[in-house]
Amino acid sequence: MNGANREILRLAVPSILANITVPLVGMVDIAVAGHLVGGAGSYGAAEFIGGIAIGSLLFDLLYWNFGFLRISTGGLTAQAFGRKDFQECTDIFARSLGISLIISLIILLLQSPFPKAAFLVVKTSPTVKNLALQYFFIRIWAAPATLSLMVIKGWFVGMQDSFSSMFTDLVVNAVNIVASIFLTLGVGGWEGMGYPGIAVGTVIAQYSGLLTAVVIIRFKYRWMNFRVKNPDYGKVKEIMSMNSDLFIRSVCFIAIYIGYTTIAARYGDVFLSASTILMKLLMIFSYFTDGFAYSGEALTGRFIGERNRKDMNQAIKLVFLWSMGVATLFIGIYALAGSWMVSLMTSDTTVALACEKFLWWLLIMPPLGCAAFTWDGIYEGATATVPVRNAMILATITFFGIYFAGIWLAGIPSSADGADLSINAMNLLLTAYFAHLLVRTIYLSAIFKNKNFTNFAE
Repeated sequence: MNGANREILRLAVPSILANITVPLVGMVDIAVAGHLVGGAGSYGAAEFIGGIAIGSLLFDLLYWNFGFLRISTGGLTAQAFGRKDFQECTDIFARSLGISLIISLIILLLQSPFPKAAFLVVKTSPTVKNLALQYFFIRIWAAPATLSLMVIKGWFVGMQDSFSSMFTDLVVNAVNIVASIFLTLGVGGWEGMGYPGIAVGTVIAQYSGLLTAVVIIRFKYRWMNFRVKNPDYGKVKEIMSMNSDLFIRSVCFIAIYIGYTTIAARYGDVFLSASTILMKLLMIFSYFTDGFAYSGEALTGRFIGERNRKDMNQAIKLVFLWSMGVATLFIGIYALAGSWMVSLMTSDTTVALACEKFLWWLLIMPPLGCAAFTWDGIYEGATATVPVRNAMILATITFFGIYFAGIWLAGIPSSADGADLSINAMNLLLTAYFAHLLVRTIYLSAIFKNKNFTNFAE
C-alpha cells in the first residue's frame, strides 16, 4: 500500500470507528426509556420512547443548522495547515469558537420559541409532546459544549488529526451510555432520576467530551500559540460568508428530511415505519463513507494550502476509489442481508413485509450516496461553499418537484390508506429522494471538471 492510501486510511478509519458508535447511543437511550414502564405515573414504554424520539428529533433539527461550524473550521484550518501557517490555524480556532459560543448564548436565551415552532410541524400526542419538551429543556443546556465540539472536531480534521476527533467522540458516547443508564435507572440503593436522567446523561457526556478535547489540545498542541488577540474582522466576515452558504445548505437538508418523513406519514403508520427503517439502514452505509469524505476534506484543504495540484488530484481519485469500494461492499450486504437487517429492527410482521417491498432501493443508495457524500467532503476542504449550497438548492427543488409532479401525473392522492396507493406513493417518494442525490453528484462533478475551485499555481 502506497503512502497516499495509508494517509487516506489514517484519516478515514478513526472517523468510521467513531461514527459507528453513534447508533449505539440511540439504541441505549431507547432501551433505557423502555425499562421505565410504570416508573412515572401512568406513562408506558411507548410514551417514554416517543418522548426520546421526538426530543432527539428537535435537536437534530436545531443542530443541523449549525453544522457549518465544523465544516468551515475544518476546511479553513486544513488550508492553513497546508501553508504551514500554524498561527492562522490557532486564529481560525479562536474565531470559530467565539462564533459558536455566541450562537450558544442566543440558543439558550431563545430556547422556548424553538420547540413551539417545531411542534407546528411535528405532530404527536400530548403525552409524548410533554415528555419531549421535558427532555429538550434539560438537554438544551449542553448547547455550549455541543457547538464548541463541532468547532473542535472540525479543527482536528483540518489539522489532519482524526484520531483526536475519534477519541473525543468515543468519550462522549461512552459517558452518554453509562451516565444515562445509572442516572435513569439508579445504582446500588439509589433509585435514579427516572426519565430526566437520560437528558442529564447527555448533558454530562457533552461537557465530558469538551473537557477531553481541551486536555488534548492543551498537551498535544502545546507548541502552538493559542494567544487571545483582537479579532480580524475581515477574517470573521470570510467565515460568516462561508457559514451563510452552509446554513442555507443545512436548511435544504432539513427540508428534505422533514419532507421525507411527513410525506411517508400521510400513507399510514405502517409505511411511515417502513420508510423510517429504510432510512436507518441507509444511514449505516453513510457512517462508513463519511469517513472517506472527512479524509477527502482534510487532504483537499491541505494540498490547496500547499498549492500542490498533483497530490490533490491523486488524493481525490484515491478517496473516490475507497468510497466506491465501500459502496460495492454495501451493495452486497444489502442484497444478501437486507431482510435480516430489517428483522433486527422490527418484529412486527406487517412492517417487515412492507419493508420487503422496498428493499431493492437499498442497492441504489451506495453508488449515489457515495459520490454525493464524497464530493461534499472535497468541496468543504476547498472551502468552495457556493457550489455546495447551489447543489443542495437544486437537489431540494428536484426532491419536491419529482414527488409532487409525480403524484399529479399518476393521479396518486396526497394521502391514502389503500395498500396499492401507498406502495406507489412510497416508490415515488424514494425516487424523489434518490434523484436529489443524483442531482448533487452531477452538479458537483460538472463544477469540478471546470476546476473552478482548483485554480491555484502548480
